Amino acid sequence: MKNLLLIEDNEAIRENTAEILELAGFSVQIAENGKIGIEKALSNPPDLVICDIMMPVLDGYGVLHIFNKNPALSGIPFIFLTAKTERAEVRKGMELGADDYVTKPFEESELLSAIDVRLNRFQNSVPAPVGLTDDPQQAEPFLNTDSKNGTLQSLLADRRVHTLPKKQVVYWEGEEAIQLYFLKSGKIKTMKVNSDGKELITSFSHSGEFFGYLPLFDNSEYVDTVITLTKAELIYIPKEVFKKLLLDNWEVSEQFIKLLASHVSERDEQLLKMAYNSINRRVADTLLRLVKQESGGIIQLSRHNLAAMIGTAPETLIRTLRKFEGVGLIGMGILGSIVILQPQKLQQGNW
Repeated sequence: MKNLLLIEDNEAIRENTAEILELAGFSVQIAENGKIGIEKALSNPPDLVICDIMMPVLDGYGVLHIFNKNPALSGIPFIFLTAKTERAEVRKGMELGADDYVTKPFEESELLSAIDVRLNRFQNSVPAPVGLTDDPQQAEPFLNTDSKNGTLQSLLADRRVHTLPKKQVVYWEGEEAIQLYFLKSGKIKTMKVNSDGKELITSFSHSGEFFGYLPLFDNSEYVDTVITLTKAELIYIPKEVFKKLLLDNWEVSEQFIKLLASHVSERDEQLLKMAYNSINRRVADTLLRLVKQESGGIIQLSRHNLAAMIGTAPETLIRTLRKFEGVGLIGMGILGSIVILQPQKLQQGNW
């Protein structure tokens, strides 16, 4: 029987939630504030914690901070139970290491489902060699970097994996850059939004890639927004840890300098093509670039995201895709997927 710790200052919510959990077959410890919750966790470590945020004596953020700092408690799945849904509150909790949020008022099934997901993931996950991802070859240039002073693998060692759902904001443009991100699995998009709310996708990242490193070099804010395109697993590396490794290991520094140079070069090329190429050429080049990144050679991307990457309206993109399909350059699959049938002709511009 799994042992859960419920920390909630509202007596009615605490008793009702504990009853639900016990009926579902869990053993439940209860605490009316964060301080008592910590004491109970130390005397009888739980398998999972459900914790309110706004509490007297010690709030939920303080509880999670102590859990992360205490070797006997770190790594225990942690779910915030809160009525606060503001973006800043959610971001603060995720940055501290929360595994999930359940917003009050909640359905019984919603809470139990969140608990099951967390318990199953922690129970069934088998620690893999640090740095291995769904596509290890993509991380090859970085994770094989080695020297006496430390490696990029040391950045990932013993760090909690955070699971984010599809369409979850990782960080917003203008936020303080406080950490480096490693995409263990899944896919994300990096974008900018103008004053009219129009999106421009500047890049996609796949499993095995680092991102969010650019502003860490000059202590600036994030210059773009990152959103998950699929369910994603991320590892957060504090800025201070990352910068120390850069200073201690020139090989790691060299790899990130190459990443920065590549990033600038790709961005300049993208802007140049958007300024001077026709819509047909821009769509063709984007499809050819994406098909190299997608597994199985099939592009699975919404028309909205594809249009935002090209810098055009979805209606214009759809007309161009239909034109390409009509002359046999591409094929349309299920759920809007795109298959490149004649890559050479698409590259040459024979349409």
